[in-house]
Amino acid sequence: MLIFCASHAQEPSYEADGKAGTAAVSDAESENGTQADRLAAAIAESVLSGEFPPGFRLDEGMLALRYGVSRTPVREALRQLASTGLIDVKPRRGAAVAKATSAEIETLFGAMAEVEATCARLAAMSMTPIERRRLQGLHETMGGIVARGDREAYANANIGFHIQIYAGSHNEVIAEFARALRRRLAPFRRAQFRTDGRIARSHVEHGAVVKAILACDVAGAHAAMFHHMSLVEDSLGQLGASRATA
Repeated sequence: MLIFCASHAQEPSYEADGKAGTAAVSDAESENGTQADRLAAAIAESVLSGEFPPGFRLDEGMLALRYGVSRTPVREALRQLASTGLIDVKPRRGAAVAKATSAEIETLFGAMAEVEATCARLAAMSMTPIERRRLQGLHETMGGIVARGDREAYANANIGFHIQIYAGSHNEVIAEFARALRRRLAPFRRAQFRTDGRIARSHVEHGAVVKAILACDVAGAHAAMFHHMSLVEDSLGQLGASRATA
């Protein structure tokens, strides 16, 4: 494993950094803000809030009309949600909200917290100086997004933030676990930002992660990321409770 926290660490070349940056941006763009992603998040929010109760049939035509889209992104959004266990899709019967999902989702978030915390711990050990500066720069840019109150832009930038940490772990096996879990939980992670004040709180939580990684604080990075991911799950619970009582 590469360790770049020592004082004698060599500065990577800017040519190599440019290539790494291009790869990171490419990975982020592949997940960012597609119509199906946004639609999946909106449907997930309606399920979590109780607006779409367990057993509720998710008719493609109804959803297309409700959200003003064609059936193609609806099908993709339902496919994404089926992989989370939030909905059931059966041949010739269509999609419906699953009748028992909370335990599976809780298990997935528990795994996500462990894997992301591990990525942060490894990033604190292994990120190159340029990777650390890139992460810090993105965090500062996201501060401006928070100031504008742009939830959609923050949700997109948030993907890039976490992907940089996966890459910074310099362990492709664990990074792929993290990406796979992110794909499964993407609708929930995006829906959290609809909670009032969530993007500001998320940015503060990110700040603790960044501070620890920049300081090569291995234990601190692990703890900060685990705490952050626990609060993501809490935000979804708050979202459901607020919508149910609205």
